[in-house]
Order: sequence, then structure tokens, then C-alpha cells
Amino acid sequence: MKAQQAGQALKLEQIPNIGPAMVGDFERLGIDQPAQLVGADPLLLYRRLCEVTGMRHDPCVLDTFISAVRFMEGAPPHPWWHYTAERKLRHPDL
Repeated sequence: MKAQQAGQALKLEQIPNIGPAMVGDFERLGIDQPAQLVGADPLLLYRRLCEVTGMRHDPCVLDTFISAVRFMEGAPPHPWWHYTAERKLRHPDL
């Protein structure tokens, strides 16, 4: 079941928008607990993931990282695409 508030997310997969593939991405980055996302830089996570895997990931991965970090920092749950316009504005190269 997905958490409705950050304090309810005890496992990564309980964070809204996070499924098995994204859990695997977080684990590749050394993140295995939701609390580790507090204060994280979603763009840095995205760039590190691209570096670690040796490939450029779809920008929606960055949107999902933004949604997860924001949720764990206290924002209400939003679908990952809620952050697409912000990403395009802040990072037009992605």
C-alpha cells in the first residue's frame, strides 16, 4: 500500500510513484531507506544513475526522483508527471 504521508513510508516501494524498477534504481545509488531521500538532489540522483548504468535514462526518471524526494520532505503525493513542467523549466536540456 502506498503511503499518504512521508512518515508512513517505511520501504521505498511505499513511496507514491515508486515501483520495483525505481526501487532497483535507488538501490544502485545506495539508497535503501525512504528517509535517505530527505535533502537529496533529484538532478544529482538522475545524473549518478546515468553514470552508474552507463546510459541516459528517460527524463521521466528525473520527474519521479523529484516526486519521491518532495514527498519524503513533506509534500503531498502527486503523480510523477506533476513535476514534468518544473523539470523542463529548470533543466531544458533534459
